[in-house]
Amino acid sequence: MEGESFGLIVGISLGLVIGVLLAMAAFLCFRYHSQKPQILNSVSSRSATLQIRENGPDACNIMSDSTLGPDSPMKSSSNGRSVWLAGFSKRSNVISASGILEYSYRDLQKATCNFTNLIGQGAFGPVYKAQMSTGETVAVKVLATDSKQGQKEFHTEVMLLGRLHHRNLVNLVGYCAEKGQHMLIYVYMSKGSLASRLYSNKYEPLSWDLRVYIALDVARGLEYLHDGAVPCVIHRDIKSSNILLDQSMRARVADFGLSREEMVNKHAANIRGTFGYLDPEYISTKTFTKKSDVYGFGVLLFELIAARNPQQGLMEYVELAAMNAEEKVGWEEIVDSRLDGRFDLQEVNEVAVFAYKCVSRAPRKRPNMRDVVQVLTRVVKVRHSRKRQKKSSLLPPTVESSVEQTGDRSGLSENHRRDNFMDSTLED
Repeated sequence: MEGESFGLIVGISLGLVIGVLLAMAAFLCFRYHSQKPQILNSVSSRSATLQIRENGPDACNIMSDSTLGPDSPMKSSSNGRSVWLAGFSKRSNVISASGILEYSYRDLQKATCNFTNLIGQGAFGPVYKAQMSTGETVAVKVLATDSKQGQKEFHTEVMLLGRLHHRNLVNLVGYCAEKGQHMLIYVYMSKGSLASRLYSNKYEPLSWDLRVYIALDVARGLEYLHDGAVPCVIHRDIKSSNILLDQSMRARVADFGLSREEMVNKHAANIRGTFGYLDPEYISTKTFTKKSDVYGFGVLLFELIAARNPQQGLMEYVELAAMNAEEKVGWEEIVDSRLDGRFDLQEVNEVAVFAYKCVSRAPRKRPNMRDVVQVLTRVVKVRHSRKRQKKSSLLPPTVESSVEQTGDRSGLSENHRRDNFMDSTLED
């Protein structure tokens, strides 16, 4: 009896062991078959990111659209997908994580005639004019190897302009991060920078009326950054070389490399910006706020009035004039002499007084950008009303009636047509 019991126990034990082994084998087979497609996909993905070049690693002829290579800032994550910096992905000409198109180095090389159409040079690096295969004309800004700016500023600009959209901000249409190069592609602004128009002898002096329109455009762009963007954005480098002009002389704010979202890191590790435009409060505390941008805008307003930049002693010039000015009069002495008296005295004094509030050393005494827009809008509306009254008094009744009914302005001068175009934006 005892022998039979012992045999039964041994049989049951062996059966249990065999059953467990069979179950484990079945489980392992199931896992292998379920993971096989993922393994194949991973291998395929990793092999797709390998860059194939002709004639060595420095050759420009790339046989693959991938931007992963020894000279590229892109990295490979554990799942085999290409990621760049804080999360850029996708290949050339595919919408990236920022919403901005990524272009290949080869496309930009062709569009810029091998980077020979140089149209400017800034702190970031050279700027080239490019004709894309779609027929669109763009500006390509290339990060120079010796630039004081770098990948961080490049990344900031792409990520910010991917979500910021306003008619008074420059439009970023694409970027390139390939072959060790960092490039930003913008809508081409045919009239160049405000600085070039103010200081280059190649151009006629900007009229006073146009200077006020440009100031209003810039103010609207900054108001959007401060009050329209969520979270709000502080530009930190408002200056004439960062204001670009389109074919209609409409101004757009550019160069967001130093910008910061106010909710993220209000304190700078070190002082960044352009001498003369920097808020004194920021220099002393290393804390930048919306009022820091207001200060920079105030300097820009005086630059428009005097056609003199901070490196030429602009603010010392302004302080000297402020000592002689009596409340809202006396600022005409600092007006650009090239205007030869062709400006509205009341407008000059009103704009200068307000600009002086913007550069107050106490941030709390400065207006906000919404106040700035309201003041400049009122200045232009008063001007617009005056001009309409003047036109009405000069035109014969029959001609005036015809113009009002048909909207035909063909008999007016180019300056009048430009003023009509600018004034129409007040209704937007």
